[in-house]
Amino acid sequence: MESHPTYAPLSAAVKRYPHAASAMFQTYNDLLLAQHWGELEVVDLPTCGRCGFRGSRPENQRMRTCVVPCLLAESISMSWLKSAFSELGHPGEVFLAISAEDSSIVYYKLSMGINKPPV
Repeated sequence: MESHPTYAPLSAAVKRYPHAASAMFQTYNDLLLAQHWGELEVVDLPTCGRCGFRGSRPENQRMRTCVVPCLLAESISMSWLKSAFSELGHPGEVFLAISAEDSSIVYYKLSMGINKPPV
């Protein structure tokens, strides 16, 4: 991991949160290299015990979107999710990036409260 060209922006977070290193690294590389997000920044989430990411999706460069990585085997709680929203500055939505051991990632779009889906 340390020899990968994309490691530098994550190095501090990987050292601080080694238990979440694989989820953070996989998610960062997926957003940057596969999904081509712009202005991708690493955001420290100490209450969640990891870093998250904020960036621009290619289809909407003006809107900043937040992502929190986790592993499929992790247990998360409602208070953990509330902390993530709080530490990210209370965005309207957050994507939870759930990564598995086979390097696949599933993204769940979360919002505070109950939101009516678009029709």
